Amino acid sequence: MDRAEVLLIGGRAGVGKTTVGWEISALLRAATVPHCVVEGDYMGQAHPAPEGDPRRKKIAERNLTALWSNYAELGHRRLIYTNTVSVLTDNEEMFRRAMGRNVRLVRVLLTASDTTTRERLTGRELGSELAHELRSSARKARMLDEQAPADAVRVATDGRSVGDIAREVEAVAGWLTGAGSR
Repeated sequence: MDRAEVLLIGGRAGVGKTTVGWEISALLRAATVPHCVVEGDYMGQAHPAPEGDPRRKKIAERNLTALWSNYAELGHRRLIYTNTVSVLTDNEEMFRRAMGRNVRLVRVLLTASDTTTRERLTGRELGSELAHELRSSARKARMLDEQAPADAVRVATDGRSVGDIAREVEAVAGWLTGAGSR
């Protein structure tokens, strides 16, 4: 396999993106499948660069480009990338510029109910951001539902184990079966 592949795991806050990404990594490690994992939310975390500021997207792309260059130099060709809006077509060019024009994009949109995400966020957000995260999560769920492209595979996470979800998401990429390395 010589072309790069990226498994984009998107979804609202509290849906389980990071947890599922790490579980997929565990499955791939157990099968000795080379890959890398990047938590996309950290790629643009700088202040000042408020949400929606184009500088946030630009620095995220620069950071991804630098990271991917290092991974590719070591021979890696598969990336698990978790980020709320990573599955949207608006972000496609960032991955093409960072990883190569021919990169295979696999989009998975994790979904969960308001009740499930509220429970998860309440358990996770121990600081002052809970109210903001709850509002933002609901807003982004609506936006993702409306704007996710047709090729984004939707995977419900309500009432399911992390392992079960990870196996379903990985199967979309096909890295364990070799289907993704075409």
